[in-house]
Amino acid sequence: MIRFEEVGFRYADGDHDVLTDVNLEIPEGDMCLVVGGTGSGKSTLLGAVNGLVPRFTGGTLSGVVTVDGRSTADHRLRELADVVGYVPQNPARSFVSETVEDELAYGMEQLGVAPQVMRKRVEEILDLLGIVRIRSRSLESISGGEQQRVAIGAALASGPRVLVLDEPTSALDPLGAEEVLASVLRLVHDLGVTAMISEHRLERIVDYADSAVVLDGTGRVLMGPPAEMMVTSPVAPPVVELGRALDWQPLPLSVRDGRRMAAGITLAEPVPVIDRNGPGDVVVSAVDLRVRYGKKVAIDGVDLDLCAGSVTALMGRNGSGKSSLLWALQGYYQEGEVSVDGQDPRRVPAEERRHLVGLVPQDPADLLFAPTVAAECDLADGGDGRCRRLLDRMSPGIDQQRAPYDLSEGQRLALAISVQLSTAPRLMLLDEPTRGLDYGAKRHLGELLAEIAAEGTVLVATHDVEFVAEVAEEVVILAQGEIVASGPTSEIVTTSDVFAPQMVKILGSTLTVGAAVERIAAS
Repeated sequence: MIRFEEVGFRYADGDHDVLTDVNLEIPEGDMCLVVGGTGSGKSTLLGAVNGLVPRFTGGTLSGVVTVDGRSTADHRLRELADVVGYVPQNPARSFVSETVEDELAYGMEQLGVAPQVMRKRVEEILDLLGIVRIRSRSLESISGGEQQRVAIGAALASGPRVLVLDEPTSALDPLGAEEVLASVLRLVHDLGVTAMISEHRLERIVDYADSAVVLDGTGRVLMGPPAEMMVTSPVAPPVVELGRALDWQPLPLSVRDGRRMAAGITLAEPVPVIDRNGPGDVVVSAVDLRVRYGKKVAIDGVDLDLCAGSVTALMGRNGSGKSSLLWALQGYYQEGEVSVDGQDPRRVPAEERRHLVGLVPQDPADLLFAPTVAAECDLADGGDGRCRRLLDRMSPGIDQQRAPYDLSEGQRLALAISVQLSTAPRLMLLDEPTRGLDYGAKRHLGELLAEIAAEGTVLVATHDVEFVAEVAEEVVILAQGEIVASGPTSEIVTTSDVFAPQMVKILGSTLTVGAAVERIAAS
């Protein structure tokens, strides 16, 4: 169904090939997982499937890419639209309509689908992705996770034979991700749709895949069964990392596999962590905080204290109010009180506020205005090099003369985070900061957040349970704009079926792979 023959690609301003001599063949009805580090070329590979690369990216593409027998070089994008459905990393940038229903119908309108058929498909997609309740909402008013579902629905509505998804679950809560992946699996298994999916949160999808394509960052691409590819893959989910560390054969890909392999393993008691200094001083205090958008109540009477030296994770299903709470703590609230180091952010001038509160929104491009990475860093830190050093830790090797909009989604996110961290704000707020980041980049981000927390406090809104297990001391869970649970990470996630990381599901009370290996070795 999808064939790459001797394919190579280099961007116009690039000094090396992003893809080199790629030869792949993905059969009909296959779910193919694309794996690689941040900036390794995954989005470029996916974009070549429907001709976006090189038509909209520029650069030079060599070799031949065919989809269902059609060469992407000989067919325009609209001539491939009935065959390939494509969802980019940032779905909001692909929207062309105002409401959810209109966006779902738009592609079918362009293909001349009969009205009665169009109406039926729209209803089916609304049910399939669980977005009936937002069918009449404007696309600007729904959450990032809801936008992602709508984008997937718009790609599915025209009935493509090939579905290309770039980070499809990055903004979805755990249950939402399971529902979307289950929907894609039904299309693959029942209708023979061929799916090609790039995903950094491999723990969500690797055990569903029929094959895996691995990019090592040098332009080379390898393909094979997921279990074989994970043996040497540069990125791997926690269950695979545990299997590697314990030399399990074959490597487990799912929690179910991990539990079977771990049967009979005993764990030494964890070494108690004693904080002799106790909790730090309260840096942030919110009292009876309320946020409304017209008649919709987003935050409803929230009381929250954040202490110095802590990284706190803010979790909850899509649309629960996480983003609204972050913006409220920066000063965008209607009722209640917010204090950061004794100051109300609303009354602090914008330039001074950068040193008091930093916020990285879901779309990091909102923070980037300069023509090059170097200029962006200089604007952020006044030329002292701090921003560039932070960026090199999270995503090393980015060309300083590249335009921010030419970076991958993960590289752009790393740049935006570095820009905000460069002022060392007392309160650092991050909204889904791990989208587009591989496991290594997330570890570096966690180290940076710990350093920032040492001078203030950090609040991270995220659906990434593995990231929370690694970096957060506290967890706050929101539902319908209210706090429904809060406490130490070890207490909240170990008692949750939804927010538990893989190690908890496999071994019980252990949050991370490192801790698991230590306890097994000590037993």
